[in-house]
Amino acid sequence: MDQQYKVALLGATGKAGKYILQELLNRGYKVKALVRKPYEYTITHPLLEILHGDIKNQETAHTLIDGCNVIISAIGPRKDEPLISSLSTQNILNAMQEFSIKRYITLAGLNLDIPGDYKSEANKAKSDWMRQNFPDAVADRQKAYDILVESEVDWTMIRVPWIEQTDERRGIKVDLYDCPGEKISTTDLADFVIREIEDRTFLRESPFVVSS
Repeated sequence: MDQQYKVALLGATGKAGKYILQELLNRGYKVKALVRKPYEYTITHPLLEILHGDIKNQETAHTLIDGCNVIISAIGPRKDEPLISSLSTQNILNAMQEFSIKRYITLAGLNLDIPGDYKSEANKAKSDWMRQNFPDAVADRQKAYDILVESEVDWTMIRVPWIEQTDERRGIKVDLYDCPGEKISTTDLADFVIREIEDRTFLRESPFVVSS
């Protein structure tokens, strides 16, 4: 690991984010994590800095990213705030531009459709079900993708199926055109996300990633 990296992490308390955070710290990365309720957060570490705030606020995005050189977002739709994806993406990109930061890694569901996809009928049906039952959240995630495409940053939007919380490592499969599996373990996902900090293979692309 290159000691020059300091990671700004969003979603550190979430299903995937807490595993990403732990792996980052295990591997010696400095992390600045945005937490909305720090009084409920008990994790401490010499390499961890906790910032209290909400990414919906542009000033918070500015403070979070200041001093970092990689941004990882593991936030998903909130039950009470389904339209967080596009707003958070725009605020992050505004702050990245201000500090001339290029690398941004974020997560999305397999329901996100992009040009070049060749999804199986089963995966098309899953995407259709999401659009029918959660139209606002799906549209907002699609908008976040469109914002990234129009930007000049080195982004990777990782598309994942069901996330299984487990420490088990099974290896990963990656596909740019269709989701090649049903699940990904939180530890496999954390491994892939951290690999993407320096890997240039999927710059400005949205790979599907699953456990083997």
